[in-house]
Amino acid sequence: MEKLVNAKYLKSVFEGKRVFLTGHTGFKGAWMLQILNWLGADVKGYALAPEKEEDLYNQINGDELCYASVIEDLRDLKKLHGELVRFEPHFVFHLAAQSLVRRSYDQPADTFMVNTQGSAHILDALRDVANPCVALMITTDKVYQNPERGVPFNEDDKLGGYDPYSASKAAAEIVIESYQRSFFNKDNYDKHQKSVASVRAGNVIGGGDFADDRIIPDIVRAIEHDEAVGLRNPKSVRPWQHVLEPVGAYLYLAAKMSEQPKEHITAYNFGPDQNDMLTVEELTNIFTERYGKGSYQSAEQAGALHEAKLLLLDSSKAKEKTGWQPQMDARTSIEWTADWYANKSQSATEKTLEQIKKYFGDTD
Repeated sequence: MEKLVNAKYLKSVFEGKRVFLTGHTGFKGAWMLQILNWLGADVKGYALAPEKEEDLYNQINGDELCYASVIEDLRDLKKLHGELVRFEPHFVFHLAAQSLVRRSYDQPADTFMVNTQGSAHILDALRDVANPCVALMITTDKVYQNPERGVPFNEDDKLGGYDPYSASKAAAEIVIESYQRSFFNKDNYDKHQKSVASVRAGNVIGGGDFADDRIIPDIVRAIEHDEAVGLRNPKSVRPWQHVLEPVGAYLYLAAKMSEQPKEHITAYNFGPDQNDMLTVEELTNIFTERYGKGSYQSAEQAGALHEAKLLLLDSSKAKEKTGWQPQMDARTSIEWTADWYANKSQSATEKTLEQIKKYFGDTD
């Protein structure tokens, strides 16, 4: 049976199209860039430079995959506006963000400016794009006020955030909804011709992530140094997703929005099935078993910075309105991730493309 989110369908939508992709130098952005290039899209990236030499963008020679790569700051409204509007994109994917919870405690004001004000800058520029355009504003599953009751969040639940990262993304959701109502209202679509949705996913894992304070990179670094990885929150429960799941969902939703632009000016959760949740400790055991090496120890600390222990998403709205379904369970996602890091015989480009083709099928 043909996959719902498949290469042939996506290629028919994106081949030859102009795509403005913010955050293209980041982990998720680099996977998105690789896929869009494979599908035949012309991608203009806008982001800060990669933070580390080993970042996936550098490993896949991301500059060569872009129609143009603009290394600039989202907070520069004039520069962003000019680059976006002149490109006349058919699609905008806004992934750029300060995405680390612990860093948000060190740099709260910058986190709010990048995540909230940066989102407003994208939307403001979008108002002046002359042609019809689909825009996906990527936030996070952490936008909800989370009392940790074990009840999955749906899109109508109260927004909020304890840490600056979560709060900045919840604030971005408010900004996005304001623009949807004020400037991109579906009742006036024939005039503005912009279809704008926000999408909420998180706890993304996959090959090529080398960020600080994220579980998979922490495990990989510990293995490389023959050390036990320290787990800050071993019992925390998360809806783990391989990066191809949300990225595939973004592409699929954008394709549907291009066909029915008035129907999807809203917010969507994209998460795994609600019974497919694992703790940090379970993830670590699966990863190290698949990798063939590694150990862990608890690194819980009294008085540590607050991080949610339990987070669940309800994705029924996306399933009902678009037909989307998750295609990988948590164990498979972890195993694919371990396979990527353990594979030393192929280049990053080769093993990334191999998993992309395995997930989406062939474009022919």
